[in-house]
Amino acid sequence: MSKIKYYLVNADILPEVYSRVIKAKGYLASGEAGSTSQAVKMAGISRSAYYKYKDAIFEYNGESEETATINAMLMDNAGVLSSLMNEVYKAGANVLSVNQSVPVNSVASVSLTVRVMDMSIQLEELVGNIKKINGVNSVSIGG
Repeated sequence: MSKIKYYLVNADILPEVYSRVIKAKGYLASGEAGSTSQAVKMAGISRSAYYKYKDAIFEYNGESEETATINAMLMDNAGVLSSLMNEVYKAGANVLSVNQSVPVNSVASVSLTVRVMDMSIQLEELVGNIKKINGVNSVSIGG
């Protein structure tokens, strides 16, 4: 079996069918289209073109610099995680993933990966706001 090669290419130089396949995949993923037939019609391509390329073309979102991981140690009290999430929401960050451990000695480790590009405040200010929440033992930014 041969190794698959990938290239990162400016979409402007590619045939339009590739961007339309990405659009159709987006319509399906978002629920705007209830079926492949509807998605390809909305994107303006044939079903055969969609099926030919759907497993070979993917959109690159190059947002690694625009995300941050927030690590926190939270007391096992009702509402602490909810308060933390509320601060993230108020700052305008978009939560991409949440991982929480089972509490040990009434403390749980929580890791949030958030998109920070649309935040209304600086990341350091968000960390300061989270530290003020009753039940947050510690918070840091890290990998």
